[in-house]
Amino acid sequence: MTRPEGPNLLAITFLYYKDLARAEAFYRDVMGFPLAIDQGDLAKIMRICDGAHVGLVDEAKGMHRWAETRPVQLCIRVPDVDAWYAYAQGLALPGLSRLFENDRIGIRAFVFEDPEGYQIEIQEAMQPAP
Repeated sequence: MTRPEGPNLLAITFLYYKDLARAEAFYRDVMGFPLAIDQGDLAKIMRICDGAHVGLVDEAKGMHRWAETRPVQLCIRVPDVDAWYAYAQGLALPGLSRLFENDRIGIRAFVFEDPEGYQIEIQEAMQPAP
């Protein structure tokens, strides 16, 4: 069996919500992600960057159900983590961590939670030491 040739066209990570409208408003208004694909009352697919999307699904209509435990983190790499951290502080986002550095993997980052408890990490690559 040979794997089909050709590039992948799109990547979507789906997250499940009890309140789809609230999740869409958060990702649109707070995160600044535009709506890329509107699947009506089932799902809203928001563009993170070229080729990367997050799908927000109404848990009552999707393939999975909302669960209390969230072993998922949505990580977004940005060019200016300090500006994003100041923005997050100004909004007093729930679960907002301190800004931290991880020298082992070369990032500066912080985390917070979306309206239903999914963790979002905002990170910037650290410049290598001279």
